[in-house]
Amino acid sequence: MEKSVLSVKDLTVSFDGYKVVDNLSFDIGENELRVIIGPNGAGKTTVLDLISGKTKPTAGSVKFLGQEIMGVSENQIVKLGLGRKFQTPSIFEDLTVFENLEISFPRGRDVIGALFFKRDKEVLDRADEVANIVYLSEVLNKDAASLSHGQKQWLEIGMLLMQEPKLMMLDEPVAGMTLNERKQTAKLLNTISQGRSVIVVEHDMNFVKEVAQTVTVLHQGAVLSEGQMADVQNDPKVIEVYLGH
Repeated sequence: MEKSVLSVKDLTVSFDGYKVVDNLSFDIGENELRVIIGPNGAGKTTVLDLISGKTKPTAGSVKFLGQEIMGVSENQIVKLGLGRKFQTPSIFEDLTVFENLEISFPRGRDVIGALFFKRDKEVLDRADEVANIVYLSEVLNKDAASLSHGQKQWLEIGMLLMQEPKLMMLDEPVAGMTLNERKQTAKLLNTISQGRSVIVVEHDMNFVKEVAQTVTVLHQGAVLSEGQMADVQNDPKVIEVYLGH
């Protein structure tokens, strides 16, 4: 394992006595693209909630870039360099694509930054660069509301890229996409994982095969299997509880 960007140790969360995440441990290395899969109710999204500070754990530790972030606010975790995309695109539909990217630039994300924010060359160049990465260069001046569902997903990924995170967590990024959009998104994720670590929660197994370097399979809030896709696919435990169904 290369230097760890994220280290999850013995992470547990219980709701009404039921362990949704149960003594979970894993590490994410630098520039690693990790895919988390598992049946419905396995705790996949809850794990992202715990890492991002949205949900407080019952027990355990999460270290990001060597710093303990359990108990740290969501906003502070973002400032440390951890970005998250939720299942449903969260964009400003009444703004243009460019404006959505612009307001995601780190200098404009607090009160002082907003007061003194200027649309300078640094902002323009970064927005152009990101728009090109996420296939939106041709629609920069269009309202976000006019985008296809897949383009809205890409825009939100672009908004995260504007912040230059060290770790991106994407929850079902290809849900609702066309086949062509899914293929383009696979290329996109392979591109953006050069220079940062990426965690993807996904159900589309064909997509997982195209992007995963390492696959973690969750079942009942715990790691059922972990490794290369070929190994995980042939694991009898995985076949029984997930792939076989």
